[in-house]
Amino acid sequence: MAPVGRVLGTEENTPLLFHVALLEGSYLQLDDVVVTIRAVPGVGPVMTAGIVTQVRARHEGASFGSDVFLIADGVLPAQVQEIAEITTTRVEPEVYVPPLPGEQVRRATGDERATALYFDMMDKRIPVGIGRDGNPIYVNLEFLDGTRGAHVSISGISGVATKTSFALFLLHSIFRCGVLGRAAVNTKALVFSVKGEDLLFLDHANSRLDEDKRAAYGRLDLPAEPFRSVGFFAPPLPDDISGQPNVASRKTGVAAFWWTIQEFCAGELLPYVFADAEDDRNQYTIVVHQVALRLRTDAVPAGADGAVSIDGQLVRTYSELVDLIVDRLTDEETRRDWAGPVTGAGTVNAFVRRLRSSLRSLRSLIRADLADSPRRKVSTADQQVTVVDLHNLPERAQRFVVGVVLAAETRRKEEAGPGSLLFTMIDELNKYAPREGASPIKEVLLDIAERGRSLGIILIGAQQTASEVERRIIANSSIKVVGRLDSAEAGRPEYGFLPPGQRARATLAKPGTMFVSQPEIPVPLAVEFPFPAWATRHSETAGPPPETAGPPSGSVPGQPGKPAPGTIPRNPFDLLPNPSDEVPPF
Repeated sequence: MAPVGRVLGTEENTPLLFHVALLEGSYLQLDDVVVTIRAVPGVGPVMTAGIVTQVRARHEGASFGSDVFLIADGVLPAQVQEIAEITTTRVEPEVYVPPLPGEQVRRATGDERATALYFDMMDKRIPVGIGRDGNPIYVNLEFLDGTRGAHVSISGISGVATKTSFALFLLHSIFRCGVLGRAAVNTKALVFSVKGEDLLFLDHANSRLDEDKRAAYGRLDLPAEPFRSVGFFAPPLPDDISGQPNVASRKTGVAAFWWTIQEFCAGELLPYVFADAEDDRNQYTIVVHQVALRLRTDAVPAGADGAVSIDGQLVRTYSELVDLIVDRLTDEETRRDWAGPVTGAGTVNAFVRRLRSSLRSLRSLIRADLADSPRRKVSTADQQVTVVDLHNLPERAQRFVVGVVLAAETRRKEEAGPGSLLFTMIDELNKYAPREGASPIKEVLLDIAERGRSLGIILIGAQQTASEVERRIIANSSIKVVGRLDSAEAGRPEYGFLPPGQRARATLAKPGTMFVSQPEIPVPLAVEFPFPAWATRHSETAGPPPETAGPPSGSVPGQPGKPAPGTIPRNPFDLLPNPSDEVPPF
């Protein structure tokens, strides 16, 4: 590769930061990868590789701002000089000496580029997009699957940063790039959807996917296909006893979910009703746990529909349960047993007011007036991707569902032991794990962030502002991704991993451009990820869900149908019944 310039001699160069004067007719842009080699006595050639983090151009020979006009007219002699700032990513061998002025600098390509970005050290690498040079960018699976780290944090402005789109592309890449091998069989994803019904068509091809957009997947050795094994869950219609899911755009293939009164009592789910962060700062949380214990011990199953009997009183609806609890707490004879021996009337009244306010939010989710259904429980067992649609629920109900489902999946993983992965994608993470306060949901998410890697639970959290999310969750995220940022947010210390130039660029980033930081590479990499191959709304659907199209999980990228060494020849999920297969063409 021909040189693009030489190491500058008029500014100090260090092993970690150096400058390059560009040759006439050559250029470097931000995010280009370059290398230079210095001969070190007693060591031999030492390669210093880095990424362009700033480029500036100036007139050499000009003294005043107005000289630019004289130079343009040929009156004043001067020369245009471009200077590129290079932040070192790798020194090989690790002899940290500065590049010498005058040494040639060239763009890194092929093996040199892979070495500069540590791709050669990644035994299992996952494509996450295309770099500025038009070549793939990868992340190391070992920092996702818990081997050396886990969890992903994605931040950016709502509607512009395409956080959800990137998270889904990351899941698609993990499942279909072939690095999971046999582990692909048991690798699952749990996706909580809070923004409309856009995620109810992940199993449909995108009608807007043209040949150019397909070519982007080809450059990453990924199939341009929708998700192949997806299960959809939505809350039931309120005030309806038919058990139909509350969705408008998709009529089949979606199961309604709810919890019976018996499950609510036996599972001590009452604390998740009080899941706001400010709740934990109030004394009535003592009453919450006392009442939950009474429900677990006193509720007796009363039929196959999930109703219970408490002290001889039949309870079939959440409203009836709330009324019973209020009666017990306001009755002088039973208050001591239900609220605790030293709980004052003010604390009990605060609990009662908060409990009654939950009626509108939760009465459609906690009930025993619907015919039982084998698919009413949210489960990741029968499909690779599970989508839980929450957009029709009030925020309080959304927090309840997320907390209860995550707690159940955590218990299931603890009982099953290590050996499989569950990627959990949560949008608006700041609602569930805010920086201040405590709540049952926050405790579950903190538990996942701090020990989830040992259980095989990987958190993919998306939020507009990382500064409003619990610090320990962000700190435990090995992979940090940033899209378009608000200028005030970009200045927060949570984005200290971004160089100053990238912080400024993050406020200008267009949709589809993300900055990806991972532990092995000291500089975040700018990537553009492909247009979704799956429909992101009803109007984009292009026919029925695929059945056997495309290469199976574990196939050799770019060679559909050819199993990779050590992998099974067919995706076992193709053999499972998928309720979404019933969806007719639109």
